[in-house]
Amino acid sequence: MSLDSMIAKNTKRINAVDKRIINGQTDVNQLVPFKYKWAWEKYLATCANHWMLQEVNMQRDIELWKSPNGLTEDERLIVTRNLGFFTTADSLAANNIVLGTYRQITAPECRQFLLRQAFEEAIHTHSYQYIVESLGMDEGEVFNAYHEIPSIKAKDEFLIPFIDTLTNPMFRTGTLETDQQLLRSLIVFACIMEGIFFYVGFVQILALGRQNKMTGAAEQYQYILRDESMHCNFGIDLINTIKLENPELWTEEFKAELIELFHKGVELEYAYAEDTMPRGVLGLNASMFKEYLRFICNRRTTQIGLPELFPNQTNNPFPWMSEMIDLKKEKNFFETRVTEYQSGGALDWD
Repeated sequence: MSLDSMIAKNTKRINAVDKRIINGQTDVNQLVPFKYKWAWEKYLATCANHWMLQEVNMQRDIELWKSPNGLTEDERLIVTRNLGFFTTADSLAANNIVLGTYRQITAPECRQFLLRQAFEEAIHTHSYQYIVESLGMDEGEVFNAYHEIPSIKAKDEFLIPFIDTLTNPMFRTGTLETDQQLLRSLIVFACIMEGIFFYVGFVQILALGRQNKMTGAAEQYQYILRDESMHCNFGIDLINTIKLENPELWTEEFKAELIELFHKGVELEYAYAEDTMPRGVLGLNASMFKEYLRFICNRRTTQIGLPELFPNQTNNPFPWMSEMIDLKKEKNFFETRVTEYQSGGALDWD
């Protein structure tokens, strides 16, 4: 028998139908044939939406920050607390992806998106550092906030056990218990961290930008919000596909546990809103954020097949936030410059 014949006899080519999101038995190095085309399309979309923080001019922010009458103390608190939370949050997200989630996902199309997502988390962390450095802020104060500020520390301590589960080198999927552990961690990160925890901060900084304050920081937050929106949507599709392929994981007991986690997430983010906004500022107040968080939580739970936790909360107090995620805009909302990210192709979001 010739060598070619022996190779052909002992080689089984991959069929798309054999792929699975977790516990797959096919070669994770073979990207095609595609089974999860939605994951590949989302990967292409994130690449087309590429941006770099150095493109953003921070001069106006620097002048405003250094001016004794540029910002109120409440506005300065908002900026400082935001950077204190986000500098660590995106690092936590990157560690969770690279050291945990990526190892357990067996669909190469989904792995491709996770690689791009990890890169974007690095850009986000770099962006926050760029803002801190540009403004000449106390780096020790900002970067240690997750140890020193209770409302920030509480959110991070909520997340860390779910990171530790997946980053444990001994963790492996393949049983009902471990598969539920993975699914639980994915839901916490996609729906609670990226889908709820980030939104008070985004609203606050973007509200500053809407008043022509801290427009460089607000521009970067707008791009980060766009990225995180896509991360959240990818995570939700990943979660729903795992549910579809592994229906035995979605037990009543498991769903009840998730509902409690969502309730806890909303409480933690509301405490953060109260801490960062003890008085009304920017036309906003902490009570408005409670409404907003309930509205956002309802969206997240229904997206993964759970009931609305707050069925009476139908009003969105910040409808303008949807404008910030509109990737079809060719001009930045804050009108600092014309922005075009569509390299090598056109985005189609309809």
